[in-house]
Amino acid sequence: MSEDKKPNPSFGQVILSTLAAAIGVQSSKNRERDFKVGSIKTYIAAGVIFTALFVLALVLVVKTVLGNMG
Repeated sequence: MSEDKKPNPSFGQVILSTLAAAIGVQSSKNRERDFKVGSIKTYIAAGVIFTALFVLALVLVVKTVLGNMG
């Protein structure tokens, strides 16, 4: 493999980058990797999926708490 052609980030790296973006922390090394060799479509999909799961989790927590109140 040549120096210029680096492999795309793995599934785990995309997940970790998405989680880091969600809480606002990311190392500059990982950020550079994401912007240089990552696909924007992959990160958009991961962001949309994460957001949907996060909203679903919030809805479930609120329903559980309200259901236990009375």
